[in-house]
Amino acid sequence: MILSSIQGLPPFRLVDLIDIVLVAVFFYYLYRLLKGTNAVSIFIGFMLIFFSWKIVSFCDMKLLSEIIGQFISVGVLAIIVIFQAEIRQFLLRLGSNSWSSRWLSRLFSKTKEGEQNLDVTSIVQACGHMSQTLTGALIVICKDNPLEQIIQTGDAFTSQISSQLLETIFFKNTPLHDGAVIISNGEIKAARCILPVSKNQSIPVSMGLRHRSAIGITEQTDAISVIVSEQTGKISVAKQGVVRQGLSLNELQQYLNSEFNDWQSRKSTFINIRKPTYWLFFPFDKNKTPNWQNNSAFYFADSWFYFSLSAFW
Repeated sequence: MILSSIQGLPPFRLVDLIDIVLVAVFFYYLYRLLKGTNAVSIFIGFMLIFFSWKIVSFCDMKLLSEIIGQFISVGVLAIIVIFQAEIRQFLLRLGSNSWSSRWLSRLFSKTKEGEQNLDVTSIVQACGHMSQTLTGALIVICKDNPLEQIIQTGDAFTSQISSQLLETIFFKNTPLHDGAVIISNGEIKAARCILPVSKNQSIPVSMGLRHRSAIGITEQTDAISVIVSEQTGKISVAKQGVVRQGLSLNELQQYLNSEFNDWQSRKSTFINIRKPTYWLFFPFDKNKTPNWQNNSAFYFADSWFYFSLSAFW
């Protein structure tokens, strides 16, 4: 009976291969998301029951298939309840780090042509001095996500980046030293901010709450965290939940330049390319310099531009 069922299967198509590959990729990233948490054992157990249900259904075991099928139908709701935190983290990471979300954020928001390059030298100097004096520090540098909700948890202010200011903020006797500094658009936006703590159990025990907070914010957003250990003075960076420890000052400077200033220079190049897109749709204004920040009439040209170049972003 099984052989006849196999012989009666429809022909294998290219679409079926793509379907299998996409499902495999989905489960791989889902496993990466759950790895190191208690939920991974529950997920594996549920998947075993699911595949058992498919096998007994294929073998035409009606009674057992009906029993397991009823459990599966209720189990979907149970999964939503059990994996509530993991599903929320997955959606946050998907919305913060994907290229499509960055394209949509640029499509529906005004473009900031005046965005400043990150003053990497001041940050590196401050981290070097704090490393020598064993002063703990946690600096979060925004990319596309402005972290407005995180800024609201601390003391908001706007200031240019300077090594002296960063060292003063994290000096152990100042009221602002306990928490994270948020840097956005080349400026310090807030201090003493509270960050979400990572629940990943694979993080080494040697990493304290400062490192876990740095990992937590990078798990949920596209920000970069810079950490100076209060015990060892080692400098670390975190991105997408992964930590690089023991960076030298030169390595830190190269890393931050590659993550921010190279990205800003590429972005400014695109801003210069955008002007012909405006002239394409408004040919009678070629002698006029487009005001991309204040005039909503340029949104149509902006939409076309970002749609055509979204793959690059």
